[in-house]
Amino acid sequence: MASYPVNPHDPGEPYLGFWRERHLCTLTTFRPDGTPHVVPVGVTYDPQAGLARVIADGSSRKVRNVLAAGPDGMAVAVCQVDGRRWATLEGRATVSSDPERVAEAVRRYAERYTRTPRPNPSRVVVEIALTSAMGNP
Repeated sequence: MASYPVNPHDPGEPYLGFWRERHLCTLTTFRPDGTPHVVPVGVTYDPQAGLARVIADGSSRKVRNVLAAGPDGMAVAVCQVDGRRWATLEGRATVSSDPERVAEAVRRYAERYTRTPRPNPSRVVVEIALTSAMGNP
């Protein structure tokens, strides 16, 4: 299956449409020892802001991995697949506990996944500043 480069800030309707569909995704971060940590997550994609967002508990391994990388964040990837269709977004992840940013991430999650996540006082948002994208939607 071929990989097609996509402008993450101007992806075109087929790619963006695929990211609007309800799909479970994966997030790949790296542990301090350099080994990959791949987990299922919900992802929202905001090409206008150049961001992908993942809501998470502040004590989760994925959050700890990103925080351990320091203030410049960590290179990560999020991916979704549906049969032969797939899409990957790559960029630099940082973690925010800012209430407005978390609320925006929760709002977008609820819109894409058609359910509001349970309340979590230790929720944060992993924000991925997008640098590249690829796929075959």
